[in-house]
Parts: sequence; C-alpha cells; structure tokens
Amino acid sequence: MTLSVLGGLVLLGGCGALVAVTVSHAPKPRTLPTTEAPQGKAPGKDAPSGAPAVEEGSPEADVKLTRCVVDSLTTWPVADVEIVNRGDSKATYVVNVEFVDGSGTRLGEGLAATNSLAVGQKAKEKAQGLVNVPGKVTCKVSKVTRYPTN
Repeated sequence: MTLSVLGGLVLLGGCGALVAVTVSHAPKPRTLPTTEAPQGKAPGKDAPSGAPAVEEGSPEADVKLTRCVVDSLTTWPVADVEIVNRGDSKATYVVNVEFVDGSGTRLGEGLAATNSLAVGQKAKEKAQGLVNVPGKVTCKVSKVTRYPTN
C-alpha cells in the first residue's frame, strides 16, 4: 500500500514538472507563407491569379486572414482571423478555415467564431487546427456563416 501511494506521488510530481516546463517555455510560432488572396479583397496584383473574387456585402467580405503559422511546440496550424461586421445589424460569425499543403491536399480544418458583433465592430479570433503539420501549410477561408443576433 505504501509503495502504491509513493508511486502515485512520484507520478503526480512528474506530471507537475512537465506542466511547469511546458508553461515556462512559451511556444515560438514559425511563420509560414500564405498563398491565398487576403479575404475580403478582389484579386489584384498582390493576389494569385486563380484566387476567387469576393462579392461585396457577402459574409466572406467581412473576413480576412492575417496570419498563418505552425506552432513550433505542437506542430499544429493556426490562422489569425480578423472579422469586421460590415452588415446592417449585430451578427454572429462562424469562419471555417482549411489548412492545406503545397500540393493542395487538405491537412485539417479549424473554426473561428465571434458572437454578437456590433455593426462596424472588429474582432480578432484564431482558427486552431488539431493535426500535426510536418512542413509548409497554407490557410484558406472555406466558408463564412453570418447569423443576425439581437
């Protein structure tokens, strides 16, 4: 019985040390290139020629990807998303982001959401992937849903 209790304490101490080391070493994201056109802007000289145009007034026009990185500690992709409510009423947004490799293969997806965003208000959210990405990744907004809220 004593050995079981002692073993449990050693295990808990090891887990505590692991958490302390992980927390004290903040992850340093490695920035990877994004090749998708900034969301909310029509393709121009800064956008790839194959990027689709975004219709003004559509929910997609309210969303822009501002960063696409792979966390160096977890190797999970993350996209920073900026949402500006350009509609005529308060709205809730759900943004689906795909993480793809250089050949266009979908590696995973993430969601960013904000609730009850006032007209003209801006929100900065993160879409977190939960898949290990060994190399370069591109972030791409695949769908934006805008719901009117009170």
